Amino acid sequence: MCKSTQRFRPAALASAALGVALTLSGCAQVDTTAPSTVRAGAAQGTSAKFGTVDCRKAKCIALTFDAGPSENSPRLLDILKEKKVPATFFLLGKNHIEKYPQLVKRMAAEGHEVASHTWDHKILTKIPEAEVRDELKRPNDAIKRLTGHQPTLMRPPQGRTDSHVHKIAKELGLAEVLWSVTAKDYTTNDSAIIKKRVLKQSSRDGIILLHDIYAGTVPAVPGIIDALKERGYAFVTVPQLLAPGKAAPGKVYRP
Repeated sequence: MCKSTQRFRPAALASAALGVALTLSGCAQVDTTAPSTVRAGAAQGTSAKFGTVDCRKAKCIALTFDAGPSENSPRLLDILKEKKVPATFFLLGKNHIEKYPQLVKRMAAEGHEVASHTWDHKILTKIPEAEVRDELKRPNDAIKRLTGHQPTLMRPPQGRTDSHVHKIAKELGLAEVLWSVTAKDYTTNDSAIIKKRVLKQSSRDGIILLHDIYAGTVPAVPGIIDALKERGYAFVTVPQLLAPGKAAPGKVYRP
């Protein structure tokens, strides 16, 4: 579940949460590819700004944040820099990229993967194809203008996707990334609860979904990082998790 701002009413949150449950339980009938499958077909390693990690050998996990940037992002970036942890940011356009362009630039400059969470958080399976294309193209253009890098990944709002979305994503050079760990941080500002939920669900090749727009999330991040490092995890971006393979446009990835 990925909300664009804190304006959403409880009923909307409940509806979104149900959408996530349906998607992640397999009811959406979406074919997904696991990171290990991508890695198995490739032959060369990769390097990252924070060091070289071969996820064929290391116990890797990816930390991802949806629906930013926000006023909480500078503190989050400070934490990630201090901990030497790269993350993947799935950014919203309206009220986020357009409001915090310098934070988008900082994310890219500090070695994080900058990707799209659509422009206005519309449910892509419920709108016409022309509107889907606009929801995906506008943040791509904005991110490229700010960072010089064309995004190759996107996360559909609520994880809802279908063959029409796949087709348009492929046209735009985008792979779709879902998740395996959710703290449901849209339901609580209790950082201890957020940490507990993440640690309970985490496993090798996991993709953790968090939102830096909520007050309790960023304070939970240092404890999450420290605890997972103690368990032997290496933090990587989503592209690093797939390396030496690469995400293919139009495909959907989830552990």
